[in-house]
Amino acid sequence: MGRSSELDGLTTLPELLTHSIRKWGDREALRQFDRSSSTWESWSYKELGEHVLEWRRAYSAMGLRPGDRIAILMPNGRDHVCADQAALANGLIPVPLHAIDTPGASAFIMIDSQACTLVTNKLSRWKQIRATGVQMPDLSTVLITDPGETEDHEDGRFHVKSLASVLELGKSVSADSLPAGPLEDDLAGIVYTSGTTGRPKGVMLTHRNIVSNVKATLECVSPREGDTFLSFLPLSHTFERTAGYYLALATGCVIAYNRSVLLLAEDLKVIRPTVIISVPRVYERIYARVQDKLRKSKPIARKLFDWAVEVGWRDFCRRNRLPVEESSRAWLDGIIRLTLVRRMADMLLSQFGGRLRIAISGGAALNHKVARAFCGLGLPIIQGYGMTEASPIIAGNCVEFNQPNTVGKPFCNVEVRLAEGNEIQIRGPSIMKGYWHRPADTAAAFTKDGWLHTGDVGEFNSDGMLCIKGRIKEIIVTSTGEKIPPADLESAIETDPLFEQCYVVGENRPYLTLITCVNKDEWARFAESLGLDPNDPQSLNNPAARTSALKRAKAAASDFPNYALPRAVLLTNEPWTIENGLITPTLKLKRGPLSNKFEAEIARVYATHG
Repeated sequence: MGRSSELDGLTTLPELLTHSIRKWGDREALRQFDRSSSTWESWSYKELGEHVLEWRRAYSAMGLRPGDRIAILMPNGRDHVCADQAALANGLIPVPLHAIDTPGASAFIMIDSQACTLVTNKLSRWKQIRATGVQMPDLSTVLITDPGETEDHEDGRFHVKSLASVLELGKSVSADSLPAGPLEDDLAGIVYTSGTTGRPKGVMLTHRNIVSNVKATLECVSPREGDTFLSFLPLSHTFERTAGYYLALATGCVIAYNRSVLLLAEDLKVIRPTVIISVPRVYERIYARVQDKLRKSKPIARKLFDWAVEVGWRDFCRRNRLPVEESSRAWLDGIIRLTLVRRMADMLLSQFGGRLRIAISGGAALNHKVARAFCGLGLPIIQGYGMTEASPIIAGNCVEFNQPNTVGKPFCNVEVRLAEGNEIQIRGPSIMKGYWHRPADTAAAFTKDGWLHTGDVGEFNSDGMLCIKGRIKEIIVTSTGEKIPPADLESAIETDPLFEQCYVVGENRPYLTLITCVNKDEWARFAESLGLDPNDPQSLNNPAARTSALKRAKAAASDFPNYALPRAVLLTNEPWTIENGLITPTLKLKRGPLSNKFEAEIARVYATHG
């Protein structure tokens, strides 16, 4: 038995927290920066339990009953945990909203989920939603957690209440009168998919779904008691919710909350986490930062870094049954290992605070160059695979056996089969109950014999590791018949700091075209090096700029075959944001809207170049 046996007999999320409170009551549980005192403050597991009980009483005093949906629009932090844990323990159904989503999208989710209560940290957030003018017929109460809000008031038919007032109201509720708690088949959340196409759907996840995924994750990644997680992915993201929140609290770890994405680099060095849960973009940006630093150093510095990575990667490949790169200088590996690898590893690991032991990556494929550098220098990023509908993790590598060109082996309690077109189909206890109030969509999501469609194309290697080859609907098929998964190419190009965001097109075309939003600072240096004015919009269309940018893009993606490299490039400095509808709240490209936005430019490229 693996570590999941530690949680034997626990079937609901509130039980996971209660287990940890009993076992590690005095140990630090949550750490958060207090802006009023400019200090980091901590709660023990026992203190967290006391605060959750206060919230449970408040919810009961507000008249909330088991089965009610409660929308949570909050940044990561202690209040978010209390709002969620108290809701779960009272049998309510949390509906996490994306903290960076548009007000209209938040309103849509509250209407669709029929949420009766919204918990949010700022009155201004509620005012923005209210200003949309969208009718939310089921919503009646808005709870504001900001300590500066102390007055309750009416906003039309909505009751706006302060956290202080409802906590005071809750003091009149005895603990004995609180709901008994949920059953394992009760809903533990309605989590809305990002919606790269059409409206998002509410994924119904039960306590059994999520707890089974937490237990299975322990068989793959084993955090130690007292490990420190730095939480920065939004808790509306199921990956963070399961692996960076429920798993961490179930195993007696510390969760420290990032002050903001802009301060992530600083918080990594202040908190010095031992575990992080991230998406590839964060690792890619750190890699790009290191490359930028090397680019500005003497040429020998980059050569030494690359040599250290080369030696470390050979060692990593031997340990993990991967092909070992041949080199005429491999006979020097012992000397380089002793004199150079550790020094370069320290430079890379210092970006994370120097204590990082487990780095988990999910949500998209990790670029090979980035994986090679991190794994070669002693930080083997553990790549996994999942989807919201699976609570979310389906497969994962582990510290002991890690092949970064795969997403690892399927979890012990998840069955995986490859169906027509090598589509990955899954079943198991972590698979969703269905989509909220969408029986037709639920039926379409499953095969007739009960397997969930993932929409992903995959294959198994000789070691039984699952490899993701792309999305069925996103694989580009050029007019020459070549099949190219665009996301892999886009992430490779984004390792160059010039390219902030990338979108590749070429369906039924003779070659690929790269559309990229350039990084403001890097563009300024790049344009000036070509004698161009970076502030002149016409510089983006300059033939020399396009030619040089295309050369850099090809260099960043040099591991790809020639047919999979772009042959034309379009440059823009207008960021693709959630607000302008070009990316989702989980930062995935909305390919349909992007295609529409650049339709005329794309047509001109192919008309000009054939």
